[in-house]
Amino acid sequence: MAEEKNDDALTFEQAMDQLEEIVSRLEEGDVPLEKAIEYYHDGMKLSKLCNEKLTNVQEKMVHILNEQGELEPFDVEEDK
Repeated sequence: MAEEKNDDALTFEQAMDQLEEIVSRLEEGDVPLEKAIEYYHDGMKLSKLCNEKLTNVQEKMVHILNEQGELEPFDVEEDK
């Protein structure tokens, strides 16, 4: 990847940018197998990080909405 950072230091946007870069490289198809596996591994870590950040934000939003008492938290439909 172009920019290696500690996962904890990455913002959601930075992680998404890196994930998009990995996907683009893999879609090109000119990647040696060993490098493709490395990209895939990095992409899975970034995907997990993004999911954790989104889950954290969702939990914070639910907490904020519950504190207000006037608003109901939004429902999240999970893919089945």
